[in-house]
Amino acid sequence: MSTHSIGTRQEWPAARLKLLNAEKELTRRSDELAQQRQALPWVKIDKPYHFQTDAGDATLLDLFRSRSQLLVYHFMFGPDYKAGCPSCSSIADGFNGIAVHLANHDVMLWAISRAPLEKLQAYKKRMGWIFPWASSGTTDFNYDFAVSFTGQQQASGGATYNFREFPNAGWKAALKATQGPPTVHATACGTNTSTYLQELPGMSAFALEDGIVYHTYSTYERGLDALWGMYPWLDRAPKGRNESGPWCRRHDEYAQR
Repeated sequence: MSTHSIGTRQEWPAARLKLLNAEKELTRRSDELAQQRQALPWVKIDKPYHFQTDAGDATLLDLFRSRSQLLVYHFMFGPDYKAGCPSCSSIADGFNGIAVHLANHDVMLWAISRAPLEKLQAYKKRMGWIFPWASSGTTDFNYDFAVSFTGQQQASGGATYNFREFPNAGWKAALKATQGPPTVHATACGTNTSTYLQELPGMSAFALEDGIVYHTYSTYERGLDALWGMYPWLDRAPKGRNESGPWCRRHDEYAQR
């Protein structure tokens, strides 16, 4: 039985109006943050990166496909994974619907992972996705943008993730744990926890101006929440996110109800 407060239809509008004021303040603050993101300095990309795509070998410049803006989702799918990360997969489920709109608004959206292109293509077919997905397995791209790590970095440090030194206590604890989200997701990806955690999620933005590619923004961890299509809906559901452990699965793994 719910222990939530119960009110009347007459009382409800006043409570909702109070919440509306807080929501409006959050919206204004979100607009301010968007402006701050856009005001970040651009950093020229001098390093040549080459990716494998459905259309063949491609540079970072090629990924723009005649647009001036490029958004990249760093999808957790390492070379030794047998399937993509379930959490990343739930985020990517929303890409099909928005990629075409972005592409017609001067923005290309790509997923990029270190797994070989053949693995990405097979998984993409399984999931029914049509958005572009590139393999970065022959380049340092993932390492340079702080979403892939070596076993040595896991053991000794010397890496950063989400703009702080990594591995931190949470990562070390996850490597030792025998249960919990990393272990559950590692099993779902057909690998061990250490190998699974050599990839981490993120997104990066790039701009193309006068033939030069610039890095303009990156975000990681909770910074990805706003891109996770189901969470804004759950945040408005009566019980919220209601999470007590790893619950998210690939969309073809839920029992039919």
